[in-house]
Amino acid sequence: MNETEIRNIVEKVLTRYSTEIPNPKGGGIPLEVSARHVHLTREAVETLFGKGVTLGKVRALSQPGEFLSDKRVKLVTPKGEFDNVAVLGPERKSVQAELSATDCRALGIQAPVNLSGDLNGAADVLIMGEKGVLDAKGSVIIAKAHLHFTPTDATNYGVSDRQSVSIKIDSARPVTLHDVVVRVSSNFSAAMHIDFDEANACLATPETKITIVK
Repeated sequence: MNETEIRNIVEKVLTRYSTEIPNPKGGGIPLEVSARHVHLTREAVETLFGKGVTLGKVRALSQPGEFLSDKRVKLVTPKGEFDNVAVLGPERKSVQAELSATDCRALGIQAPVNLSGDLNGAADVLIMGEKGVLDAKGSVIIAKAHLHFTPTDATNYGVSDRQSVSIKIDSARPVTLHDVVVRVSSNFSAAMHIDFDEANACLATPETKITIVK
C-alpha cells in the first residue's frame, strides 16, 4: 500500500468514530477572531502610562467584564516592531502579549502555542508606552484556539472543562481545527476564539458557522 492509500484508510476510520454535535435548539456558537493585543498588570500600566493611571473602557468585549481599553502600546524586538497594539482590560496578574505566528515571525521571535494565562516557554518583547518601557520577558504566546462555555452550554453540547475537541469551520475554505480546548466557567459567554492566521486560512466571516466534532 502506498502513503495515499494509507491516509485514505485512516481518514475513513476517524470519520467513522467521530460524532458531530449539532447546535442545541437551533442555537449557534459565535466565531470570534482575536487581533494582536496585550494584557497588563497594575505595575505595568503605571510603568507604561504613569503613576495612578488606569485603563479606560472604550467598549465591552464578548466575555463578561473584559473590554478594549483606551491605551495602545508598541511591541519592539531587535528584528521588528508593531505600533498601536491594543491593551485589553481589566488588569491581570501577569503581563501577556498574544500574537499570531505571522506576527512572531515578523518580530523574529519564537513563541509557544498556549492557552491564555499559560506563559510556559513564552517569548520576550519590549513594550513601549507613553511614559515608559517595560522589558516583558516571558510574556509572548500564540493563543491556542479555544471555546468559552458556561456550565449550561457545556451540558447542552455534551462537553466538559479542558476537553479537547475538533471544530469544523464551514466557510468558503472549510477546515477542521483539532485539539481545540473547551474552557468552562460561569463567568464566560459562549464563543470560539481563533487568531487572524487561522481566520485567514479558512476565509472566516461573521456569518461563518462552526460544528463541534468529538
